[in-house]
Amino acid sequence: MLSQAAARLCCRARGPATRAPPVIRRYHDVAQSKFLKVSEEIRDAVATGKPVVALESTIYTHGFPYPESVALASLLESVVRVNGGIPATIGILNGVARVGLGAEELIELASTAEKKNALKVSRRDLGYICGLGMAGRRLHGGTTVSGTMVLAHLAGIKVFGTGGLGGVHRGGESSMDISADLTELGRTPVAVVSSGCKSFLDIPRTLEFLETEGVCVGTFADGREGSVDFPAFFTRDSGIKSPRVIRDEAEAAAIIYAQSKLPVNSGIHFANPVPAEQSIPKGEMDTIIEEAIRLAEVEGYRGSDNTPFVLAKIKELSGGKSVIANRALVEANVKRATKVAVELARLEQADRGSEGRHMPVISESARADQATSEAAVDRKPLTESTIEQLDKADVLVAGSLAIDLSCDYTPFASESDKVTPVPHTSNPAVIGQSLGGVGHNVAIASHYLGSSVLFCSVVGDDLSGRAALSTLKEEGLPTTGVQVLPASSGARTAQYIAINDAKRDLVVAMADMGIMELPEHMLDFDEFWEPLIRRTQPQWVVVDANWSPAVFARWIAVAKQHGARVAFEPVSTAKSRRLFSESSEVDAAIGPAGAVPNNGISLAAPNQYELTAMYTTARESGLFESEGWWRIIDAMGMSASGSRDRLVAMTTAELVDQGIPQQSIQLLPFIPCIITKLGARGVLVTQLLRPGDARLTSTDSAPHILSRASPTDELIGGVYMRLFPSAGILADGEIVSVNGAGDTLLGAVVAGLARGSGKSVEEVIPLAQEASLRTLKSPGGVSRDLVGLRSLMDAL
Repeated sequence: MLSQAAARLCCRARGPATRAPPVIRRYHDVAQSKFLKVSEEIRDAVATGKPVVALESTIYTHGFPYPESVALASLLESVVRVNGGIPATIGILNGVARVGLGAEELIELASTAEKKNALKVSRRDLGYICGLGMAGRRLHGGTTVSGTMVLAHLAGIKVFGTGGLGGVHRGGESSMDISADLTELGRTPVAVVSSGCKSFLDIPRTLEFLETEGVCVGTFADGREGSVDFPAFFTRDSGIKSPRVIRDEAEAAAIIYAQSKLPVNSGIHFANPVPAEQSIPKGEMDTIIEEAIRLAEVEGYRGSDNTPFVLAKIKELSGGKSVIANRALVEANVKRATKVAVELARLEQADRGSEGRHMPVISESARADQATSEAAVDRKPLTESTIEQLDKADVLVAGSLAIDLSCDYTPFASESDKVTPVPHTSNPAVIGQSLGGVGHNVAIASHYLGSSVLFCSVVGDDLSGRAALSTLKEEGLPTTGVQVLPASSGARTAQYIAINDAKRDLVVAMADMGIMELPEHMLDFDEFWEPLIRRTQPQWVVVDANWSPAVFARWIAVAKQHGARVAFEPVSTAKSRRLFSESSEVDAAIGPAGAVPNNGISLAAPNQYELTAMYTTARESGLFESEGWWRIIDAMGMSASGSRDRLVAMTTAELVDQGIPQQSIQLLPFIPCIITKLGARGVLVTQLLRPGDARLTSTDSAPHILSRASPTDELIGGVYMRLFPSAGILADGEIVSVNGAGDTLLGAVVAGLARGSGKSVEEVIPLAQEASLRTLKSPGGVSRDLVGLRSLMDAL
């Protein structure tokens, strides 16, 4: 039996991969490059409006000695999380700019303080260090305020907490020794919270320079009334009045929000005075600084070398009091920055909510037409008679229904070398419209392949809703399971707009899916959908994660209640987390008691990024510490020794390095079959086998049996893992549309399992891959050519 420690070693998964997903993509994915990598957590947080705080890294590489630098890095990230934010430590590792360093990466970067082999990276150095990395010289670097601001802005982060700001050096009017931090604030819209500029700089000229650059500068009152001094880093007072006074974090957030809406493309500096307990008296500090500056001039320390030398002398002359003050002010600034980010997130979320609820006002003259439009929508109440007329269904799909617009960039003949549309202007394109939505795509794929399907969704009483219902009928899908919400509800039919480049790869997308987020009380679940499940008795219920967490969990519970197996379509990295709800107010669809045999989900079909999000959320929710999870993990019977070699042999070294097989194994106790979509690299099937499964003794399946449980175990027979190579590699010109390819695969898998009694997943996968390939070559979502695969489906 595998011990808990050994199981952890065997199943440990690495962090998310940074390689862009091939071919099959979701609209939420953020494009990355070989020079800039943004962590999955930060991308999700920015995309979903969570409060994110940028943290610089020169404080670790050039400010504090090792290992104190590691302890400080851990402390500051903890300060952000404790106060409701998500930390995004920024630095350069091996010549690649990183936003959101992991724990091991932070240790690696901070340890450079011991060997002093990291570069100090501002804006000017970013191209240099990344270019050297591409050329083979992979250096580490700590980002200054300037460098951190640039990278934070590229990642969509608006608030940055740090120790001190660079400024105009004394004598700067002659030497022109002016920190790049100041010009960066003049052109990059990031709010920087610091304790002013270092007190050995020329504070009046620094403030003058910031004014010239158009930078708003304000100091937190910190409980004081009236005008306050701009802080002097180690001391609360500098003798120079602050240009503006900020009362609290809410005011600071309102300023950032207003400036972003105008929009003004410059930064903001919020000065936060050092805590009173650690503030060094101004007179004492002035004397120390004068001596430190004199020594720097005597010994010839200028430019970027000046500040480290002066700080070291200040530490020596102050008897270490400057270090205590420095540590205290950094922590206070990061805490203040986090509270500002939290307030800003609230403002932005409220703004999103009001925009999401906006509906055009119906004039009195148009009210007569409204009655006609309502009559035009087939919104008959669901009666017992209607339900009794329904036949049994193989598959019930509960998910989104949307109007899809696909805009494919088509450059002019004279610009045929261009691939990506030009921002901030119009571009030539071919625009197509089709019926989409993840749930619809899965349903229509299953229908085309010959399964009897009941599709359950919701639309608004609007033009898009009527068009969607009409198209469903043309496709041959019944509309019985689609709720139509009245215009008075303010609900709009979902819409999705994709902008693709000349290779048909997604550039950016906009989705209006607010109708799917409606709370349960606005949807008639008990009287509308529950009777449909009871009547049709589907073998499989497919649920996509577009629903609100409560409605999503309800679908799974009701399906399980009526004996159906549930397949989960994650939709996106952010929404995939709903399987293990992050909200304390909502019961998670899967909780600690949801391990086999009490699992509510039988199958999930994530892509690699969604898999990582699911794995991370389950781990952070404590599910990997539950008794049920350990019971299954121990029963799998895997050996801790040689596990990597075994996984590489069954998949690839690249997938193992990215942690994909490991993550899927750890999720098996809660989701006994996981189909990970890897685009051009194929499909990875990871499955928990029951005792007596024929594959455990089959010679054909032997290469794919990762482990076997004890023969006496009543729940677990073993673990099956198999990488199916892609059904075919398409040239750029052959890919017509990427919309719906992944959904087609799941629809085909469920159709095959529902129709092929006793068939295993791996027997269905090749047909599902061929179906997905046909959708890639077809315009407008799921391909009608899937009908041609019915004979193969019948053979199952």
